Amino acid sequence: MSAPVLEIDIDPVWGDATDWEALANRAAEATAQVAPELAHDNLLVSLVMADDEEVHALNKQWRAKDKPTNVLSFPMLSRAEVLVAGANEGAPGMLGDLILAHGVCRREAAEKGVSVEVHASHLVVHGLLHLAGHDHELGEREAEEMEDLERKALALIGIADPYAVED
Repeated sequence: MSAPVLEIDIDPVWGDATDWEALANRAAEATAQVAPELAHDNLLVSLVMADDEEVHALNKQWRAKDKPTNVLSFPMLSRAEVLVAGANEGAPGMLGDLILAHGVCRREAAEKGVSVEVHASHLVVHGLLHLAGHDHELGEREAEEMEDLERKALALIGIADPYAVED
């Protein structure tokens, strides 16, 4: 199965007990299985697993939000361009940048009662779908469609529905 090529930079704060590169690549492959527009190895994604301070600065600069967030997505292509980009032969085209914040990811994982690895996988899937042009902030229907794709991709790698409501 083809998937976007990930160029990964991992801040030491993430630690070396987990193979973050393998985790991110598994998440990308699963995402490509549910979002066929991403099933091309001529699409390139820069993934930075950063600390909260770096994400805070980027979030403030680019989104005017003075706080860190779990994942930032900076798409380089429109949804229409994504739909045709993968079919083009030749050198890889830049799909965009993803930046994950370690501290936010760790805190959210603890709040959800899941491992940091599970939550980071979810954030990679979520971010890749944003780079493909999916946007949960456009409305309820779009949010449901994006969450459904996330559920399907995560199920492929053995991760339970992150949106399930516990009774």
